[in-house]
Amino acid sequence: MKKIAVFPGSFDPITIGHADIVKRALPLFDEVIIAIGSNSQKQSLYSLEQRIKWIELVFKGEKKVKVESYGGLTVNFCEKKKANYLLRGIRSAADFEYEKTIAHLNHDMLPQLETILILSRLEYSSISSTIVREIIRGKGKVGKFVPKQIAKDFK
Repeated sequence: MKKIAVFPGSFDPITIGHADIVKRALPLFDEVIIAIGSNSQKQSLYSLEQRIKWIELVFKGEKKVKVESYGGLTVNFCEKKKANYLLRGIRSAADFEYEKTIAHLNHDMLPQLETILILSRLEYSSISSTIVREIIRGKGKVGKFVPKQIAKDFK
């Protein structure tokens, strides 16, 4: 059976923390689907097309990585893709508590779905798409918070 993991998020924009989680997860899975979800509670700064383009550029040549978008519940997307693993990055104790609750609910809805939590590297633990967007809105420099392949797009 193929080991497929879904790594869901808004990736608005993708950060070096996101990229690091995916790179560290690759040896564990046959395929990692970076799934850009539409979240009714979040207003995106960048278009879906732009976010897909950036992620594809960051993982160019990595055959195990696929990029897709979806709407609705992540658990339903996982079931549709026959993914038995949900990949999440953890930056803090608060992240852990939130992800634990979601993992339990997802498991109730799809018992074969296992959530895999990967701890953020210390140097990336303060980086989030939300903070990067605020720096962008404030006309700050974000080049060191996004993957080098896309940093030029933020100058």
